[in-house]
Amino acid sequence: MEPAFWQQRWADNQIGFHQAQVNPYLQRYWPRLQLAPGSRVLVPLCGKSLDLAWLAGQGHRVLGVELSQRAVAAFFHEHGLEPQVVQQGAFEVWRSGDVELWCGDFFALRTEDVADCVALYDRAALIALPPEMRERYMHLLSQALPAGVGLLVTLDYQQEWLAGPPFSVTDDEVRRGFAGWQVQALEAHEVIGESPKFLQAGVNSLIERAYRVQF
Repeated sequence: MEPAFWQQRWADNQIGFHQAQVNPYLQRYWPRLQLAPGSRVLVPLCGKSLDLAWLAGQGHRVLGVELSQRAVAAFFHEHGLEPQVVQQGAFEVWRSGDVELWCGDFFALRTEDVADCVALYDRAALIALPPEMRERYMHLLSQALPAGVGLLVTLDYQQEWLAGPPFSVTDDEVRRGFAGWQVQALEAHEVIGESPKFLQAGVNSLIERAYRVQF
């Protein structure tokens, strides 16, 4: 999607993708990744997710990337934090404690920016992007990240019934896009009963999948 689309969604508070609780897959599976204390975690297209604070609470250094300054400011405000704000290349970096949120275009990230990120958490980034941008996104991650491990969450449904975002991402696409990675499916759940927007559009199946990825 074009940057203006997401800026408008945040300006209009149309943020149904924001979860009011920490993601259950994150709580269930992240400890199994057995990351060392202080490991740096990349969280693309992070919004103001509560997952950021949860990851920091597990002893990680968190690098979130988010296009909307409104979302970045909201995260720090809602957690009662006073960030330092500096310009770093193409990004405005907001920092407090172990959380850094880089405000700017994810595709402007350089390899050196994520050179010490040994973990990845993607709950809402891949599914936020249309097909051609997903391809760019997966290529960037595959090229830029050093060796590490991560958690990925996707949705899979009949795309013809509903225009994204969130977009449908099949298991095959994940495995093709991350062909150089080890991709392990952890869970797959039918969640259409919890998704009135999809039901109203005529979608009859909505599969949520969680993956462990090794890069």
